[in-house]
Amino acid sequence: MLKAKDIMTTQCITLTPDTEISAAAKILLENKINGAPVVENDEVIGVLCQADLVAQQKKVTLPSFFTLLDGVFPLSSHEELEREMTKISALKVAEAMTPAPIFITPDTSIEDLATMMANEKLYTLPVLDEGKLVGVVGKEDVLKTLLQG
Repeated sequence: MLKAKDIMTTQCITLTPDTEISAAAKILLENKINGAPVVENDEVIGVLCQADLVAQQKKVTLPSFFTLLDGVFPLSSHEELEREMTKISALKVAEAMTPAPIFITPDTSIEDLATMMANEKLYTLPVLDEGKLVGVVGKEDVLKTLLQG
């Protein structure tokens, strides 16, 4: 059974929280990768994916309200709107990345990581061994296994 260590990319391209969004987009595109771990002080603190960058181009979804007895109540939380606005206006990776990403280990089975990718819509999974970044598994890494069979 294949494991993450069998298919992961070990030459990791990483970003820092202070990397400018335009530079991060260029890095992802030039390297033909969907995303990259965000590293600070040798610790993975987030993942920036192309989807995070695409989110910058979307329209702001204004919250819906309903009225009851002359009171106005929002249907979505203020925090959600604030998070969306921060991503849309992000200038640095720290503002656009997905913080506290899901990690896998070198021994995570390909079935488990494929399930995570499909169910959680996570396409860039940092591989940590004893807290250290040792690789990244992207959706392309999983797709390549189909060609080996």
